Amino acid sequence: MQCPIARSLERVGEWWSILILREAFYGTTRFDEFQKQLDIAPNMLTRRLGALVEEGLLARRQYSERPPRYEYVLTDRGRDFRPVMWALLQWGNKHFAPEGVAVELVDTQTGQSVEPMVVDKVTGVPLTPGRHVVAAGPAASDGTRERLAAVAGRRTR
Repeated sequence: MQCPIARSLERVGEWWSILILREAFYGTTRFDEFQKQLDIAPNMLTRRLGALVEEGLLARRQYSERPPRYEYVLTDRGRDFRPVMWALLQWGNKHFAPEGVAVELVDTQTGQSVEPMVVDKVTGVPLTPGRHVVAAGPAASDGTRERLAAVAGRRTR
């Protein structure tokens, strides 16, 4: 599929993968730490860590020779997932926390709770549904171009 959302979900859309990345953002690096924090079966953790390494979101580094032991650290690609995690955190707090906020994003300088917002990197303008739309890019297939043109046509009616 050409859809960047589908391609992204192919890499991280599995439940355990996102939770493993969450733990990596919290500073977890070692297999036993991931297993303890997530209460995940070792065989599942091995598979998911392997997949995240294969997709380039985590890197596997040896930290002990005898016995051989490895840690898993975020790569640049993995670190680029941080805003997605922040958005999921905010969305979950807004819609799925009937007991109240258990984890929040805060400003380290002020200690104040903050809400993530998506902005254009160049202009700093917040992205809003009324002003910003999805459009076909240079590598779009004819089918993608047709589909997005139809979507644009429905917006103008």
